[in-house]
Amino acid sequence: MIDSIVAGLSGLGAGASYLFTQGGPNVIMLAIGGTLLYLGVKKQVEPLLLVPIGFGCVLVNIPLSDLADSGGLLRILYDMGISNELFPLLIFVGIGAMIDFGVLLENPRSLLFGAAGQFGIFLTLLLALALGFPALEAVSIAIIGACDGPTAIYVASQYAPQLLGPISVAAYSYMALVPIIQPPIMKALTTPKERVVRMAAIKKSVSPQTRLLFPIVVTLVTGLIAPKGLPLMGTIMLGNFMRECAVVARLQKASENEIANVVTLFLGLAIGGTMEGHAFLKPQTLAIFGMGFVAICVDTAAGVLFGKLVCWASGGKVNPLIGAAGISAFPMAARVVQVQGQRYDKKNHLLMHAAGANTGGQIGSVVAAAVMLSVLKGMGMI
Repeated sequence: MIDSIVAGLSGLGAGASYLFTQGGPNVIMLAIGGTLLYLGVKKQVEPLLLVPIGFGCVLVNIPLSDLADSGGLLRILYDMGISNELFPLLIFVGIGAMIDFGVLLENPRSLLFGAAGQFGIFLTLLLALALGFPALEAVSIAIIGACDGPTAIYVASQYAPQLLGPISVAAYSYMALVPIIQPPIMKALTTPKERVVRMAAIKKSVSPQTRLLFPIVVTLVTGLIAPKGLPLMGTIMLGNFMRECAVVARLQKASENEIANVVTLFLGLAIGGTMEGHAFLKPQTLAIFGMGFVAICVDTAAGVLFGKLVCWASGGKVNPLIGAAGISAFPMAARVVQVQGQRYDKKNHLLMHAAGANTGGQIGSVVAAAVMLSVLKGMGMI
């Protein structure tokens, strides 16, 4: 009996002993998890994601907790929704149910801004390959440039699960930092005259039938051009079709509220569970964060430069600042454009135009991922 008590007491101190002897990386990750919680709670930086990710990071780095081992809570969540890509796809249904593509349909050329805003993905792919990352890992890293967390998680979980933690954290971190990263680039690449261009108001003339057909047409076209990315585009368009058909309001509301909230909680905990110190703290993690930053900057610059080209071609009728909204950080990038536009002209209203480019960026990021995956499939690499 006494021996059992002694053994039990010694077991109580095993975690602390491990922390002091072999747990240096875990201590660092506990601090990082605490930082994520601070940013989410105190600074309200993407709290819906950073709070569960941060808490999951804390849980997995408590020594000998076994939460990420087979049968552990975090491992169960990972197997249940990330290893099979279920969680990010369910989130895409919710995103589709929230998005109003009407602005994009009123001004279809906004889709071109969304295409330009994905340039950083392909440049980062070349950079990752040049640094020696295998092709599938390079593609997963490049998708950070989509500035779209669910897309990055979907691709990484399928083709580079060992990098899921750093890729996911980098994607959501840079999404949150869009209001800080973009304005200096927008200012540096535009002239004072360009920044105060006022654009004509968008007319609301899209019929309900067009809104209803749009998600079906986009799904069919994407499926025929890049079938490997159909799960991504199909789920976001399913959500949008439920929104526009107006006969499944309960499903729409559940997709954008209850389902999205529960899945976001499970997704965040599972991602945090991949951030165990010994596996996370590697030189390649810093490289991933660096390349992700390059991708976001290049996306923004490419969008603004394309905006300058359109401004010139239109005789000065398009404000090039809206090009910055071509990335997929929806709706943050559109708000950044509105704020910056009014910084230089308080009576300038660019939000609706920027929202069109931003929804184009949402589609553009999914298409970019779909094309890359389909190319890899065609090469026999997946």
